[in-house]
This record gives sequence, structure tokens and C-alpha cells, in this order.
Amino acid sequence: MSCHVLCLNSGSSSVKFALYRMCEGDETLLARGAVERVGLRGGSLWLRDIAKDRLSEIQSSAKGHADAVRSALEALEELGLPAPDAVGHRIVHGGAEHTAPAVVDAALLEKLRGLVPFAPLHLPGEIQGIEAVAARYPRLRQVACFDTAFHRGMPEAAQRFPLPNALWEEGVRRYGFHGLSYEYILGALGRDATGRLIIAHLGNGASLAAVKDGAPVDTTMGLTPAGGLMMGTRSGDLDPGILLYLMRERGYNLERLSQMVDHESGLLGVSGISRDMKSLLEKRDKEPGAALAVRMFCRQLRKHIGAMAAALGGLDTLVFTGGIGERADPVRQEVCEGLSHLGIHLDAELNERHAGVVTSPGSPCTVRIIPTNEDLVIARHTNGLAA
Repeated sequence: MSCHVLCLNSGSSSVKFALYRMCEGDETLLARGAVERVGLRGGSLWLRDIAKDRLSEIQSSAKGHADAVRSALEALEELGLPAPDAVGHRIVHGGAEHTAPAVVDAALLEKLRGLVPFAPLHLPGEIQGIEAVAARYPRLRQVACFDTAFHRGMPEAAQRFPLPNALWEEGVRRYGFHGLSYEYILGALGRDATGRLIIAHLGNGASLAAVKDGAPVDTTMGLTPAGGLMMGTRSGDLDPGILLYLMRERGYNLERLSQMVDHESGLLGVSGISRDMKSLLEKRDKEPGAALAVRMFCRQLRKHIGAMAAALGGLDTLVFTGGIGERADPVRQEVCEGLSHLGIHLDAELNERHAGVVTSPGSPCTVRIIPTNEDLVIARHTNGLAA
């Protein structure tokens, strides 16, 4: 069993990290930080301790994720924090094969390289992070925690797209993401995780999971994290004919399509202002684009909740988590106002103060707010496999 576990979460242009003490039942966060704007101008590295005091904040010129991870490791050492006994990585895509966390070895790395086409924005940086840790600590055990693993128990009918069988065999299927967050929420619910449950993980990336008695039933994201509902800069589900039109009539190539779908759409694309929900809520009374983006997001979220409830045959509990889910009470209010047919009756005062339960007494469906903690799930898995 490892006493100190470092968790690494590599995004497309950032590396977040958290150091935990995991000894004899202790699960204490010692420090967390991030290297931001990796590969871009104006990069920075910040680090806070358990008291949320900022221990360090420096400019960072990390050219890639390997540089960013090295910078994070050096910052932890320079501040005298305990050296990690093991490192756990959030790996966005594990493909069809990986249904549980796994110790990193040469064979696993080779398989991850083969999965890069399924997650080209995330997997290259995550692989670089693994390699950077190995270069600095050659004997340190590393564990890959797959965001897709949670959904591998979904029925085949939920995983398949209505496409030729050959593509299913090649691995083209609904993988789903945010699995580490969903796993944490189920653990936090404990006995209350029984019945028909929808978890709404809403942040810059957003998805829903339908869960029945602890088992995954359906989810909104698909082959990649670009599917499902509209997000900060991602489009979510599109009529495939739109992409064909843009290729045929507008001359879009693969790179241009990818840039549009992943970086220029969603809240940013509709509003023309920002991808940040807090900013859009503040501006929607004066900016029509902001108001439209918020309204579309809430409408899509309401529709997807209805679809997930249909897959479950009803709804007993709805959980909001992620940055928007935990803090944007106007979004929760607007979404739930159209869901009374599912037995959701929100209490406005409880919702405004972000109470743990925000439905009125006697509401047939309970709506909860639960802050997620993907890092702790990574630390637990790494601790268990790094003995």
C-alpha cells in the first residue's frame, strides 16, 4: 500500500495534479495545483496546500505535457512536500478492452497509443505525462484510471450506434466519459444509490449517466467526448449531414471540422462571448447571445434528462455535479421547471443556497447537489494497485 499518491489529470492544454496521503484509512489531500495554458503564451503553474493557501505561483513556459508534468514534480519537491510513492493518471479513453484501472507497463502504453484516434485531444498528452514520470522516477509504479471504464457495463443496445457491424467490431461504439466522476458520486450516495438515478456532470465538458441500482444503463457522450449535449466549446450531437455539407459545400477539411466541433461551438459559439456559464448568466439580461446560449443549454439538458429517464423507466434521483451543476442555481432552476412530469418539484430557497437536497418535501423524485472528486477516486485506485 502506498502512503503518498500523486494524481495527474492531463487536459488538452493543462495538467492538474493533487497529492494525497493514503495511509491506514487516511485520505488526506496535502496539495493540489495545475500547469495551465500548456503550449500557449502566458502559461502558469500554481500550487495550494490543504488550507487552500497559495504556496507557489510562477510563470510557466511548458511547451508540452511532458514539460508540464516535470514542472509539477519539481514544484512539489522544491516546496518540501512528500515524494509520491505511486502516481495515478486519469486516462480519458480506455477503449472497449479496459474495464478497470490497470498498472502501467510497456504493453499498456502501446495499447494507449493505438487508441489515440479515439481521443486525439487528450491521449497524447496523457501518454507524455506517463513517460515524464517514468523518466524522473523509473521505479515508481503508475496506474491508469480510465474515464470510459464505468460505462463498459452498459447493455450492448446502448453502446452500439446504428452503423454497419464491421464498425462495431473495429471499436466504433458509445464509450461514455466522466466515469471517474460518476463512480465518486455513487460512492458518496451510498445506500441512496439504489433505484433509478441520473447523474448530470456539468462543467466545460458535460454529460449525463443513467444508472439503475448501481449499474450503468445509458450515457450521452459517444465515441468521443464531443458528443451529447452542448458544452463550453464543444457542439455535442450534430446531424451528420451538417458535417457532410461543410465538407462538400464549404471545403472544410478534417482539421477545420475538428477545430469547429471541439473549440468554436457550444456556449462560446452560440453566445459569441464566452464558454463560461457564470459569465453568461451575469450578462444574459443585456446580451441576447448570452441569453440564447443559456436557454439552449438548459433546453438540451432537460431533453437529455427526459431521454435518460425513458431509458430507466422513470426517475427516483437526479444528481447535479461538476462546476455548473454544483454552483449554477439558475441553470438547475430552469432545467427542473420543465421536469414536473418526472416528479421533480424544486424548492427555490434550497436551490439558491446549494443545499444537499434541493427538492420540496414529498417530491417523488429527489434532486441532489454533490460536489465530485475525481482525484480521490484516482488516489484510491492507485493506492489499491500500487502495493
